[in-house]
Amino acid sequence: MLPAYVLLDLETTGATPVTDRITEIGLIRYENGIEVKRWQTLVNPEMHISPFITSITGISNAMVKDAPLFKDVANELLSHLHGAVLCAHNVRFDYGFLKNEFRRLDITLRQNVLCTVKLSRRLYPEYKSHGLDAIIARHGIACAARHRAMGDVEVMAEFLHIAEAEHGLEALRTAAGELLKGQSLPAGIDPQLVDDIPEAPGVYIFYGENDLPLYIGKSVNLRNRVLSHFNSDHARARGMRITQEIKHIEWIETAGEFGALLLEARLIKERQPIHNRQLRREQQLCSWHLAPSATQHPLLTLVAQDEMTQDLLGELYGTYRTKRQAIEALRQLALVHGLCPQYLGLESGNGPCFSYQLKRCKGVCCHQEPPEMHYLRLKQALISHRLKSWPYPGKIGIRETNPKRGKSAVHVFEHWCYLGSADDHDSLDIMRHTKTAFIFDIDTYKLLLKQLNKPGVQLLQL
Repeated sequence: MLPAYVLLDLETTGATPVTDRITEIGLIRYENGIEVKRWQTLVNPEMHISPFITSITGISNAMVKDAPLFKDVANELLSHLHGAVLCAHNVRFDYGFLKNEFRRLDITLRQNVLCTVKLSRRLYPEYKSHGLDAIIARHGIACAARHRAMGDVEVMAEFLHIAEAEHGLEALRTAAGELLKGQSLPAGIDPQLVDDIPEAPGVYIFYGENDLPLYIGKSVNLRNRVLSHFNSDHARARGMRITQEIKHIEWIETAGEFGALLLEARLIKERQPIHNRQLRREQQLCSWHLAPSATQHPLLTLVAQDEMTQDLLGELYGTYRTKRQAIEALRQLALVHGLCPQYLGLESGNGPCFSYQLKRCKGVCCHQEPPEMHYLRLKQALISHRLKSWPYPGKIGIRETNPKRGKSAVHVFEHWCYLGSADDHDSLDIMRHTKTAFIFDIDTYKLLLKQLNKPGVQLLQL
């Protein structure tokens, strides 16, 4: 398939490369399509193996007690990997563990990698699943030691043998070569930095020549999203401009998508990246405030964002970027529901309004409709635009967990304001007792409202 490649599989104490450790390594090295080395070893992870992991891999604490440490096998492993492409099923998992193990030894691992999951998808696009179990079932591969390192490596080897027989060696080489092309990174971006970006939820920040951010984005898979910016076939000029200007990348991992959305919205407003448009609002929003009685004129008045208070929120309707947009929306509402422009404050004067003469107003302005009835119809017309009052007695927290990454956070809110996220009890206790000013933000309001309507949300009354 390739001049030199190594099929490798690891067993580990868990799924997080930064905190978990390797318990077993298995590999087969090929040169010019011929197997030249087969090597496997248990590894003492220097940490406890949970019963759950033992139930999957069959590797117990007793089995690795007298096994060599990773530092004892590191040089031999490097010799097997030297000059070869590292191939694994979901290679980012194995590569991430290897890089972290070598980093603990002050060794930077740089290896070309090939994912056999992606290779299977490319060669067999008609199938939905491409995990090892699916490949075993699909091709009838015998595996005597599933979830042991060498057992899984032998499954990959047999899969490649079958793929070569079904598609031909040239097709296999072409598919592997296309996958190895990888991404075209901007000049000055260290490939090692990109490799370090986790496949986890969070926010990423692109910088140019200075400390001012070019672009801030979020994703449930940071690495995939960042790399997607660097595709060579950008269809939009804006994407090309961003890519050409990038000199540095930073990222912040979050417990989940909700935390990433909240952090993205906050950072964009605070730091005003030049290429973000949707969340970067420089002008104030405004909203319509409904008068408390039917006889008060005008029935609606505009309230600017900095005039909104927590007590006023339930009496506000709609959010608009400009006064002009708010007035146009109200005109359309009056037209659809037959409301009086004079009573709404859209027209001045006394007596029948112009809309009444066109039979578009039911005549509250000339005593043909009781003000109370007009007021009721106005409230009904506005109901879908109403901003909700805060439905809780105080602060709340929404817990978000990511078992795969071992991360958990509580996002704290009060009166629709996002106060921050706490990842430990002390931080949460500080936020619980901190008094904050009310600053209404429509993006946070919408995000929280949507999250609260999701089933299974973990809500904490603080």
